[in-house]
Amino acid sequence: MLQDKNICFLGAGSMAQALISGLISKELINPRQICALNRGSREKLEQLSAKYGIAVVEREEAVSRADIIVLAVKPKDIETAIEEIKQWTRPDQLFISVLAGISTDAISRSLGHHAPVIRSMPNTSAAIGLSATGISPGKYASRDDLEHALAMFEAVGIAEIVTENEMHAVTGLSGSGPAYVYYLVEAMEAAGDKIGLPPETARRLILQTIIGAAHMLQETNEEPAVLRKQVTSPNGTTAAGIEILERYRFQEAMDACIRRAVERSEEMGADTAHSSAHASSR
Repeated sequence: MLQDKNICFLGAGSMAQALISGLISKELINPRQICALNRGSREKLEQLSAKYGIAVVEREEAVSRADIIVLAVKPKDIETAIEEIKQWTRPDQLFISVLAGISTDAISRSLGHHAPVIRSMPNTSAAIGLSATGISPGKYASRDDLEHALAMFEAVGIAEIVTENEMHAVTGLSGSGPAYVYYLVEAMEAAGDKIGLPPETARRLILQTIIGAAHMLQETNEEPAVLRKQVTSPNGTTAAGIEILERYRFQEAMDACIRRAVERSEEMGADTAHSSAHASSR
């Protein structure tokens, strides 16, 4: 579906690189049909070209020839980034945003025309083909546009279509989710060190435990509470450990963690909307 498309990444940070890596490793598109733009030095783009084989072209050509433009800059920079390219954009191009908190309407206002916009929230596991991505079409996006976005994100993991109102929740849950797991592993490794396990041994055991638990959830299709109870014998070691997590209000901490991430996504969207309204009133 993407074989005949030219894709331009506006932004060359970690998410852009993760998606580029995933698309190329799955052979979904010829690397020369991909290019990237950033506001920093050309050296970074040359490095991406050397690593992945993508094209390095001037800004006007990159934007003008693109069928799909992936908006992958920092959310606070999106208005400036679009302003720098909007003169070469067209209503028949598809814009896919991976920006936390930024609505499709805000992007449409910045573009100044009715090009289709699809909002997405992948995570950095896209680099190894295991992203969990939420996508939501804007009001000008067609079914074909949505299919193109699905093809892109299903090449790097799974993709779930959600309403745009749900995108803040997706951002807080799965968009930021890998960091929560890494934080958990950090904590388990530190605990392993304190109880006398060699770091290398602890890491191998922890990672396999997480992988095994995730596969159990996928393959058995059981509720996590059911699997937890199956391995929690009364008065056993697991029960003793879970008791401590409950005492320290693990569930409350996780609720607060995800809720705060969702709130921050909402704040970022509100800040951009306020900035856009302020600019249009001048």
